[in-house]
Amino acid sequence: MKWCSNLFSYSDSQLSSGEELVEEILRRPDVRIERIISTGQVSGWYDQKEAEWVCLVQGKAQLEYEGGQTQDLTAGDIVFLPAHKKHRVSATSRQPACIWLCVFFPGD
Repeated sequence: MKWCSNLFSYSDSQLSSGEELVEEILRRPDVRIERIISTGQVSGWYDQKEAEWVCLVQGKAQLEYEGGQTQDLTAGDIVFLPAHKKHRVSATSRQPACIWLCVFFPGD
């Protein structure tokens, strides 16, 4: 488990691979909290067995849902994704980087 002392603190070297930075902040039997930093990355489709609460702390992003609906997010927006809600991240800002706080918990 990697602890970060400040959600906004990261270095350019942590992002040098071109991949999203994913840091597990807390893991317990029924909950996992992650900080994710995106700089233009998009994702494939997710169909997660866990429910997910997401807060976009910084930046702009777009989620796309099965069926083609999209949701634009700006800093401070929160989203609840029930288990098996098919979705993908279809856009993330580079400047500023997207900082996500994600809480995963049982969805059944």
